[in-house]
Amino acid sequence: MTDTYADLLACEDLLLFAGAAISSTGQQEFHGDADAQRLSLDFLHEYVHGTLPDLYALMLVLHVNDHNAARIVHTLLSRPRPEAPPEERARENGLIRRRLALMPPQRVYRLFARLAAERVNNRRTRAVMRDWIAGRALDLDALKYRAGLRAAARHARVPLPDEVARFLFSAPAARRARPYASSLLEAHRRAHYAARDLYDLPYSVAEGFAAHHRVPRAVFLEGIAARATRAERLRLDRTAHRHGLAPPLADLASVPLLRLCSYVLALSPSERRARRAELEQALERAALRTAGPLAGTWPRTAAVLDDSHSSTGSRARRDRPLALALACHHLVRALAPESSSHWVSGRTDALTARPLGPTPLIEPILDALETGPARVVVVSDGYDDTPPLLADALTLWRRRVDPDRSVTMVHLSPVWDADSPSPHRLSPAVPTIGLHDPAVLPSLVELARFGEGRLGLSELRGHLVATADTHLREGS
Repeated sequence: MTDTYADLLACEDLLLFAGAAISSTGQQEFHGDADAQRLSLDFLHEYVHGTLPDLYALMLVLHVNDHNAARIVHTLLSRPRPEAPPEERARENGLIRRRLALMPPQRVYRLFARLAAERVNNRRTRAVMRDWIAGRALDLDALKYRAGLRAAARHARVPLPDEVARFLFSAPAARRARPYASSLLEAHRRAHYAARDLYDLPYSVAEGFAAHHRVPRAVFLEGIAARATRAERLRLDRTAHRHGLAPPLADLASVPLLRLCSYVLALSPSERRARRAELEQALERAALRTAGPLAGTWPRTAAVLDDSHSSTGSRARRDRPLALALACHHLVRALAPESSSHWVSGRTDALTARPLGPTPLIEPILDALETGPARVVVVSDGYDDTPPLLADALTLWRRRVDPDRSVTMVHLSPVWDADSPSPHRLSPAVPTIGLHDPAVLPSLVELARFGEGRLGLSELRGHLVATADTHLREGS
């Protein structure tokens, strides 16, 4: 390794920012308020963009969450680098377009609305807006995201089909004055007058018309089920159960792993036990889908999972830390058939997990090490009951018991500690990375190698560039 001391510090700073951009959403956490989260994120974005501008855009390939991805894209579009080499600028453009294609449309429209409000009107911004909008079903977006599409189209001077333009920019009376050729826009026009036409609309649009026409909830849910998205059906599943609708709206076999874990935790322990076979089968299948081609390829792995009281999360992110721990439990089992899970509470039934009690992390970590794993994955906010004991024990283990690093240990934190600012670390001997989505667990374990101090900035830059190039090829 030829990196200087300054390069090693820059590598550490970049990993610090990566951890924040992966785990923090600027919302309230169990141990911190929203204002501190936002202030910490603002500082880190400004610092990394100012000191490592060539690597700032590459953060988009590290599976940063949508909140921070939108912030990175905003910074790149509103503060372009004229001095950037052509290949870097081309890579930036590709990463921006690729990430916007993967983000929820409502978040993209919020980003475009912010750019329009701030009058960011350079050529690249207009081109990005036009290209993204060109790939959308505009009649659907006109219904669901009317204000966002209108602001973006006006700002970027995007030519729209005549009917969409009439729907977006005309007065209400003019919008409803004559029929539309688009079936969606026509259904919207007719739903103002007849309840039967609202069932041809997307669920989020039809719900307002159902209230307007005073349609009974059970009747509406049964009629609109085919038009609801997978996420909407999952959110409405318990309501459907209460109204006695059969079969339930949600198809658990197709739900993503983390969302399925959140759904399971929202059920009472008695409901989970009553539906054990159904839920465990759905969780196992979701984990195998998430693991993909990596299923069964990991060496013996031990997972240490935090289900203490702090895994309750906050009002804004209810049970999010526990849902991530439950998702990692199932994903590690899919990745490593010989894995073992060690819950902080000592529980052995993951399906009935609930946030309760203190956080004695040292005990399950030692239990995990006794199983002889090649890899230990700790999923916890890191707020241990006896932090000096935990830190000293892990440092001693790394220096005296396993100096050759035959066992890899990584700490994945679902919570950002805005006061540090960093995730709350277990020990200097264990790299800590933020965690927002269990689907990226394998790549986070790979990234953790750079937090052990053995690899520096040049290796990290090479890793990011190679990952970005692969990412762009897969999206082409």
